[in-house]
Amino acid sequence: MAVQVYGCNHIVIEVTDAKKAVKFYADVFGLEMLRGGEGAAWCKLGAHQFMAIFEVETLQPDRMKHFGLMVRDAKQIKKVRKKLVTKYKLAMAPGFRCDFRDPWGNRIQVGDLSDESLVWLLPYQEVQKAGIKFAG
Repeated sequence: MAVQVYGCNHIVIEVTDAKKAVKFYADVFGLEMLRGGEGAAWCKLGAHQFMAIFEVETLQPDRMKHFGLMVRDAKQIKKVRKKLVTKYKLAMAPGFRCDFRDPWGNRIQVGDLSDESLVWLLPYQEVQKAGIKFAG
């Protein structure tokens, strides 16, 4: 039997202050903390995934490595962009709707559920409940 991947279980980011990172991601994306302590934290990402935040002494930002987060729609992307730019003074990467580096240099791209390239999301209950239709 061939291996079947069902999705991504978790992502990991490195920061210099785990407590501040938890506050940042809770404020910008409303992420719920699952557990944490002693320089590490785990935040819920959607129904079945999590983000692990680990404290390190020296950050080593990468040029291309990044991850993407999904929000409901363009209004939520606009809300995220506004908070990142006004409250946190972060720059958006040109040419993207919402692509930025967090205060620790981790690159994040934000998309929304109406993106037609995301037809793989159809089985998720959240998409079905939202009533989003994809062009056939």
